[in-house]
Amino acid sequence: MAKEITMPALSPSMTEGVLAKWHKKVGDTIKPGEVIAEVETDKATMDLEAYDKGTILLIAAPEGSKVPVNGRIAVVGEPGEKVDAVPSSSPTTASTSSGAKTVTQTAPVPAAVVVSSSGRVKISPLAKKIANEKGVDVTRVAGSGPGGRIVRRDVEAAQGGGSVRSATGIFGGKPIAPDGVRPVSQMRAAIARRLVESKTTAPHFYVEREVDAAPLAKLRTSANVALEMAGEKLKLSVNDFVLKAAVEALRRVPAVNSSWEGTSIRQHGAVHLAFAVALPDGLITPVIRNAHAKDFRTIAREAKELGAKAKAGKLQPEEYTGGTFTVSNLGMIGVERFSAILNPPQAAILAVGATVKKPVVASNGAIIPGERMSLTVSADHRVVDGLMAGEFLKALVEVLESPGVLLM
Repeated sequence: MAKEITMPALSPSMTEGVLAKWHKKVGDTIKPGEVIAEVETDKATMDLEAYDKGTILLIAAPEGSKVPVNGRIAVVGEPGEKVDAVPSSSPTTASTSSGAKTVTQTAPVPAAVVVSSSGRVKISPLAKKIANEKGVDVTRVAGSGPGGRIVRRDVEAAQGGGSVRSATGIFGGKPIAPDGVRPVSQMRAAIARRLVESKTTAPHFYVEREVDAAPLAKLRTSANVALEMAGEKLKLSVNDFVLKAAVEALRRVPAVNSSWEGTSIRQHGAVHLAFAVALPDGLITPVIRNAHAKDFRTIAREAKELGAKAKAGKLQPEEYTGGTFTVSNLGMIGVERFSAILNPPQAAILAVGATVKKPVVASNGAIIPGERMSLTVSADHRVVDGLMAGEFLKALVEVLESPGVLLM
């Protein structure tokens, strides 16, 4: 008997998904557990597995189309079986004038630029050749081909407009980017919803301090040398130290590790530490579970593993939900200081800036060269007061300025 394959809810906040790529076509046989397609959710691109065996009789959702959760994307059954016999739960099913059911397949909508796990833009060889000849920046072109791949028509459409002469004539005549409009991806739409909700409902306030980063830099260098001599493949980053230090600061000021729940405030006994990872079309926050119970090297390893999975779009829902505190670090790209927006329902988020060499005043009044790193806590004033946020930053600075305690 023919059965529908419908769009599953692949993340807790998912209401619809984009069919990014089909691995099967009409007429192919499938079996339970076999990956048949890739679906872009509001968090990542995930594999869609078959639950039934049989032959694909119909693909109702072409690549690039949006389908609501529980909407029809395909039909599987026995070869030659009539698709009309299958009741449709998808809004893609419409009635013709004769009353028979037919499936209307909407044309693929160009998605945001799709980047492979290796960091390369997905583009056909012909489109790449034309782009090079015409001077089109392919990182600014949305692809309408299978899986979001950039094809010839996308490059030709992006070229438009001709050359533009600058006022001075010394900067060349090309525009900085082709004019155009790209659809909002599932991830970007989810980010927009959550950030508007956070900024408009949670009363943010900000507390900032600088930390002497010289002891941390010295310890990191010696620790990495020791790890290399021991044959360890792990290489520690500044962010690894910050993550562990944040856990220890939360241990000293646990009230910051809380969430607003409307009529109550939930105090979390465990630290589920989230950290921001930048993606081509937004960001995601993988979560290190029970970070309070893990040593420094375990946290560092898990952060690297989760970060790699995030960039490859392979995180599972349980790996990016349920965080109790978040760290966002822009220091690696030279940003000296910034304020982050809360990740609701968490009560606080830590923004970490770059380590900057600057003159500082020593305890004896002398001006000496120093290394400073900015730390900014954004807090929900419904849960955290200024004194509490200040105490958390004080604890964090104490740990980072005596970083040896993190290795114990």
